[in-house]
Amino acid sequence: MAFLGIKKSAAKAPKAVAPKEESKAIVVAAAPSKGLSHVIIRPHITEKAGLLAGSNVYTFEIAPSANKALVSAAIKDIFKVTPVKVAIANIKSKARFVRGKVGKTAGGKKAYVYLRKGDKIEFI
Repeated sequence: MAFLGIKKSAAKAPKAVAPKEESKAIVVAAAPSKGLSHVIIRPHITEKAGLLAGSNVYTFEIAPSANKALVSAAIKDIFKVTPVKVAIANIKSKARFVRGKVGKTAGGKKAYVYLRKGDKIEFI
């Protein structure tokens, strides 16, 4: 069958394929790591957090990309205590009306870090 003067057999001519070379891994020197200090932003200090601290539960604002494993490792690295459990909650941003202008509060993520009896974290 010919379409615009091109025969079907001529249109699908096999292409020459070069043999694949074995791929060599390129080693890139990694930048020195910052550790895990970027995971925990600051302690989340509120009235509720103060009441929870009495029962060995501490609250921290964390990076939006952080997960439970990263938060647990960061607590071990920074405060030298091992958490029993880590729970993460999203903080919704809220609409505010101040001086005739509409705005929003910042949202984010917070982590509840549960410690064993006898362990505690000191904030300076």
